Amino acid sequence: MADSGLKRVAKKLEQGLRLNLEDGLSCLGTPDLVGLGRLALAKRKDMHGMKASFIRNFHLNYTNVCANQCTFCAFHRPQEAPDSFLIEPGEAARRILSSPVEPLREVHVVGGCHPGLDLGYYLGLLKSLKQARAGVNVKAFTAVEVDHMAAKAGISARECLIELKEAGLDALPGGGAEVFSARLRQLLFPRKPDARRWLQIHGEAHSLGIPTNATLLFGHLETPQELVEHLLRLREQQDGTGGFQAFIPLPFQARNTPLAHLGGPSGVEILKVIATSRLILDNFPSIKAYWVMLGTRLSQVALHFGADDLEGTIVHEQIAHEAGAETARGLTVEQLRGLIEEAGFQAVERDSFHRPLVEEQAS
Repeated sequence: MADSGLKRVAKKLEQGLRLNLEDGLSCLGTPDLVGLGRLALAKRKDMHGMKASFIRNFHLNYTNVCANQCTFCAFHRPQEAPDSFLIEPGEAARRILSSPVEPLREVHVVGGCHPGLDLGYYLGLLKSLKQARAGVNVKAFTAVEVDHMAAKAGISARECLIELKEAGLDALPGGGAEVFSARLRQLLFPRKPDARRWLQIHGEAHSLGIPTNATLLFGHLETPQELVEHLLRLREQQDGTGGFQAFIPLPFQARNTPLAHLGGPSGVEILKVIATSRLILDNFPSIKAYWVMLGTRLSQVALHFGADDLEGTIVHEQIAHEAGAETARGLTVEQLRGLIEEAGFQAVERDSFHRPLVEEQAS
């Protein structure tokens, strides 16, 4: 290991010390990609051995109408656009009933901040999904969506989360965090809640026993320091409330956005971010390689750079594909198992709470 900054990081890890901003910058800036990968793989093995997990899930995007109109997003449409859509609760239930994935473990639900919807729509959507599929877990609504629906209803985010939980919400996805940078928020997503509000809503969810995920959108206009500061703020939040299950680094998909000229991050940059995330987020149980945005081959490599979860079957992904993702819309259980095993890992099917389904695999 010739890089002095990475040597310092390795020594701190050996001593059981936490990494700081300087260490994170050393990880992102190192020319020694293989050395960084070895450190992240060692940390990953300490936590998960050679197991890599996935879930039988179905992604449902209930609307593409969104008042936030973020610059980096190719998915959003104004309400009057000819290709805008809104899925009613009954239709959502029919879609998951026709899912080719059996048994379906989880429905992952995200959409936009639709100005015409009230809280009743979201509660009805949850109830319909729960009634359609007995025993399915529903991971739904980013903190941005929760903030939107609470404001529309004139209630606090906590009150909103309580109502959602009573209607069937099991977990929150991690979207909407983007990058915790006031500079970038002003440039790219000024209508979204700021970092403090995003973290507050996740903290409220954790206090109510609702587990959540966290994300980072990278490879656009962020600086390395802004990226590392994002990770450190997530770690601090996890120290306080402890409810994050997984972190998902999301490489920016540039096509069909006003930022198309940026092109998005390279494979090397993606692997550095995944490895750095694993090393800094020492209190996060899981790091996902989101195959929709990474591609299946790079996702396999990511398992050797700190990732331990390959997300799931998904069935019909829309948001990344609007931005030009060229991956499949979904994968089969057999394909996911094959990808994991081909990469040299043991495939483990899990539930929404990252618990292995040992009995299911034995049958």
